[in-house]
Parts: sequence; C-alpha cells; structure tokens
Amino acid sequence: MALSKDRGITMNDGNKIPILGFGTYTPDTVPKSKCEEAAKIAIEFGFRLIDSAYVYQTEEHVGRAVRAKIEDGTIKREDIFYTGKLWNTFHRPELVRKCLEESLKKLQFDYMDLFLMHSPYSMKPGPDLFPMGEDKKLIFDNVDLRQTWEAMEACKDAGLVRSIGLSNFTRKQLEMILNKPGLKYKPVINQVECHPYRNQSKMLAFCKSNNILLEGYSVLGSQRDPRWLNPDAPPLLEDALLVAIAKKYRKSPALVAIRYQLQRGLVVLVKADTREQIEEDVQAFTFQLSEEDMKSIDGLHKNLSYLKEEVYADHPQYYPPDVE
Repeated sequence: MALSKDRGITMNDGNKIPILGFGTYTPDTVPKSKCEEAAKIAIEFGFRLIDSAYVYQTEEHVGRAVRAKIEDGTIKREDIFYTGKLWNTFHRPELVRKCLEESLKKLQFDYMDLFLMHSPYSMKPGPDLFPMGEDKKLIFDNVDLRQTWEAMEACKDAGLVRSIGLSNFTRKQLEMILNKPGLKYKPVINQVECHPYRNQSKMLAFCKSNNILLEGYSVLGSQRDPRWLNPDAPPLLEDALLVAIAKKYRKSPALVAIRYQLQRGLVVLVKADTREQIEEDVQAFTFQLSEEDMKSIDGLHKNLSYLKEEVYADHPQYYPPDVE
C-alpha cells in the first residue's frame, strides 16, 4: 500500500502541502547514510513531504535519495515537497540567505518548497551549531526575529523558497510576527512537538483562527537523542488507553497516535528507520477513529514534553511552546 498523491492541504499562500510527511532527523549515534536509505524507501511508499533541517546534517543524504528516485523514474522534483529550516546561528538578517543557499547546495536543489525558522532562540553566529561558553552553557544572540522574517520573505521573493513558516514558536512569538508592520507574507505553518501527552490544543485553535497550519513532530512521543531526551517522560506507545484503542481497531498504538493528529487537522511528520515501520505508517489512512475515541485521547494531555528542560533553564523565554 502507498500514500495517495492527492492527500494534501492548501496553505494560506495557495501552495499545497501533503498531510503526512517523513522526518529525516538522525541521532549522532546512527550513521547518516541510514537516513538516505530510509528516505528512498519512504518515497517508494508514497511519501512526498520530506522534512529536514540545516542542523540535522542529513541534507546531502536527503538530496541524494531524492535524486536517485528521480533518476529511476519514481518521481519528478515537483512531486516532492521539501521542508528545510533556518538554524539558530543564522538568525541575523544578513545570514539568512547564506544558510538557505548552503542547504540548497548540499541538497543540489534549485529551491525549497518550505523554509522554516527552526526555533525562536537565536544563538551566536559562527561555525559551531551549538556555541558553548566556558561554563558549558549555550551562547545566545540578541536578534529581532521580525528582521529575520523579513530576510526570509526576501528569499521567497528571490524564488529560492516557495513558502515560509515557523517552528517551535509560542502564541506570543507568532503574534509578534503576525503583527509586524509591513508584513509581506504570513507564516504558512508552525511546526511543534505534538502528541497525546502534549496535544497543543490551544496552539491548534490559535493557528486555525489565523489560517496557519499546525505541523506536529514527535507524534509518537519519541525523542531518542540523549542530548534532548527528557528521561522522566513515559513511553507514549505503552499508554494503556492507546493500547486498548489500538486493539479495538486492530492497529498499532503508533498508527492510532498518527491517525489522532490527522483527524485533528494537523500536518503530521513521522520518523521511521525500517521498511516495515514506513509501510505501517502509511496505513494511517485505512481507518478512522470515532469521536468518542478522539475525546478519550484528548484526555491524555498533561502538557508533557519529550525535550529536556535544562537546555533552556537559564533562558526561559526560549523554552518550546507552553500552550497552557
């Protein structure tokens, strides 16, 4: 079974995005080449939204995977919706296009379909992705993100990207962009951590009211990189309610978690390493959760993040979206 190519939703700029996408983040403990093979398999099973980022350091592998599937006739470039992200050390307006062009060069693409500001926390510019001081704490930078957004708008005008959006922004930070004098292009999307334990219901309502799509990552509650993992977070897919609902529909808890987000109107990103996992993920369109089961899953929300809090402890203004 493969994904249908018409499963997409139109964004506020008129461009269309597939509602189920494939994430390519790869922990340092895993060879980046694994990402290339997984991306090829995902494309074979019908995934057309491929999500990556400058900081993932997988762009060369993703680009090779896409080109390989173009060369074997599976797809054309225009069939793929590629999302890239502006990293935090490039927030200064004069550095935005540099980051984008470096990514395009690694990908060997002429353009990106969607370019997101990866997060609202600006870091010291330079070669280090995570600039640290002598105290072993991140060195942040003071940048007006409205100017960063203007530089992203210029990249869209230059034809280097088709759509622009945000990631990990709070409501207040979104409002700062939306209320910016002279706003030329509204963000099309806000990509955030979203799963039954952190269902982002208020953020979803806010985005819908402003014609902005909400895109969810870590929808299975998984964050395996020890640098970011919250060790106190319970395994989502072992939750008794999800297991019971999965048994009722004869599906896996993972498929229930994916289907839950699709029915809420989110664009959903999944991360899978094996052919079997990828093949299973596309089965999210083979069933529908009842309204009663959707409400039951809503009740699992506890505003729990799978991301470590101490990364942001000294900079609470940079903490990922707290929607409550």
